[in-house]
Amino acid sequence: MKFGDFAKIKSLQTSAGFKDNLQRLGLAMPCDDIVASGPASPLGTALQAGPFTIGNRFAIQPMEGWDGEEDGKPSANTIRRWRNFGLSGAKMIWGGEAVAVRHDGRANPNQLTMTAASQSSIAALRETLVAAHREAMGDDKGLVVGLQLTHSGRFCKPNDKARMEPRILYRHPILDRKFRIAADHPLFTDGEIRALIDDYVIAAKRAYECGYQFVDLKHCHGYLGHEFLSAKTRDGEFGGSLANRTRFLAELVAGIRAEVPRLEMGVRLSALDLVPYKPDPAHGDANADTKILGPGVPDNYAQCLPYRYGFGVDEADPVKPDLAETRAFLDVVKGLGIRLINVTLGSPYYNPHLTRPALYPPSDGYQPPEDPLIGVMRHLETVRDLKRACPDLAFVGSGYTYLQEFLPHVAQAVVREGWVDMVGLGRMVLAYPELPADVLAGRAMQRKRLCRTFSDCTTAPRNGMVSGCYPLDTHYKKSPEMVRLTQVKKAANLA
Repeated sequence: MKFGDFAKIKSLQTSAGFKDNLQRLGLAMPCDDIVASGPASPLGTALQAGPFTIGNRFAIQPMEGWDGEEDGKPSANTIRRWRNFGLSGAKMIWGGEAVAVRHDGRANPNQLTMTAASQSSIAALRETLVAAHREAMGDDKGLVVGLQLTHSGRFCKPNDKARMEPRILYRHPILDRKFRIAADHPLFTDGEIRALIDDYVIAAKRAYECGYQFVDLKHCHGYLGHEFLSAKTRDGEFGGSLANRTRFLAELVAGIRAEVPRLEMGVRLSALDLVPYKPDPAHGDANADTKILGPGVPDNYAQCLPYRYGFGVDEADPVKPDLAETRAFLDVVKGLGIRLINVTLGSPYYNPHLTRPALYPPSDGYQPPEDPLIGVMRHLETVRDLKRACPDLAFVGSGYTYLQEFLPHVAQAVVREGWVDMVGLGRMVLAYPELPADVLAGRAMQRKRLCRTFSDCTTAPRNGMVSGCYPLDTHYKKSPEMVRLTQVKKAANLA
C-alpha cells in the first residue's frame, strides 16, 4: 500500500466506516459504537494500582516542550502546558515531563533539570496542575501526579541545540554511524554509572519533597535507561546478561527506597525496539540525507547479525519483535516491587513510525512505511500481550492519538476488554487538552481541535524551536516561531 492509499481518519465519518477500514486492513482492533460517560463507564471507573486509587482511566504522557529556562527551571510555556494537563481531567499524570537528573543528561539546553535551584519551581508546576484539575473537575480526588526522571544518554544536547554530546554504554554499529559518533568516543564507565545513580536518588528525593507521588525511571525511546536494556555487548557489571542489564534499575530502586521509602516508582518502557529506519533512497536523491525521500525502510543491518543491539527484537530477524525478554524484564520489575508500567515502542529518533504512528513525518523522519493504523494496532497488541502475561501490573498504553475521532471508541473497548488499564494521551493533549474531560462528561468531541498528526510538535524542537501544536493552538500558531517552522517544512518538502 502506498502513502496516497492511506485513508484519512476524518474521512471515515462514523464508527461503521472506521470498522470497515479496519477490516480492509485486516486489523482486529476493538472499537465500541457508543461511548459511555460518567463514573460507572469503562473510562470513568476508578483503578486500584498499588497504593493509588486512580480516579479514571485516562493518563497524560510525559511531554517535554524544549521550552524550559537554561537554568533548568520551567518557563511560562512550560507552566501553560502543565496547566492544560490539569484541565484535561485525566486522573493519572504519568511523569508530566522528562526531567534530567543533572545537566549533562539534558536532551536539549532547555530541558527541565532537577537541582536545588530548580526544585521549588518544579514543585510549583505540580501545584499549578492540581489547581487546574480542581477547576475543571471540581476536586482532585483520585488524581495521581508523577515526575519522569531521565538521563538522555546517546541523545544528550545539554549546551547547544545543534551539537550532540552523547554518553553511550556500548558501540552501536548503525546508530554510531547515523549520529556520527566516533569510534573512540568514550563509554560510560561502571564508576560513572554508580555516580549517576546517586544523582537519580537525589533527584527522586527532591521530587518527593515537591509533592510528587511517584517517579518514573525512564527506560524508553533510546535514552540511557533504554540503552541499558540492549547493552548485550557491553562488558562489566552493567552489560551482557539480563541481570546485568537491569542492574541500573535495581540499584536505582534500592537507592531511592533507602532515602525515600514512601515514594512510589514506575517505569515507562519501550517494550520492543526494531532496527533503525531511514528514508528509502529509491524515492529520491540518495545523497540528500536531510530530505524526506520516501517511505521508511530498515537501515542496513546485514553485517550486524545476530542483531545484539536491541531489546524486544528478534536477533535473527530484527524487523520483527520478540517479547520474551520484555516479559522477563517485567518479572524483574515485579520483583523490585514496582506495579506501574507505561508501555511505548521504539524511539522517535530512529524508528518514529513505531513510537508515534502518524500520517505526516517530522522533518528528520520518513514517510510512513505502513498505514499508521497498523502502528496503532502494534501498540495495542503489545500492551495486551504483556497485560495477559503480567495481570497484576497496572499498564498504561500509548499510540492512541492517530485514532482521532475514534480514540474514545477504541479506548473504551480496550479498557473494557482488559487489554490495558489506562489509556495514555500524548500529542492529542497538546491540541485538545480537554478531550478526556469531554469524553467523561458525555460532551461532543470538538473535531476541529483533534490532532491530525502533522508532527509539527516534533519538527519544531528538532530544529531548535519550542514544542507545541502549531496548527491548532493559537498560542503557537501566532508565535514568531511559526514562520521559521513553515520555512523548515518547505525545505524538507513537508509544507
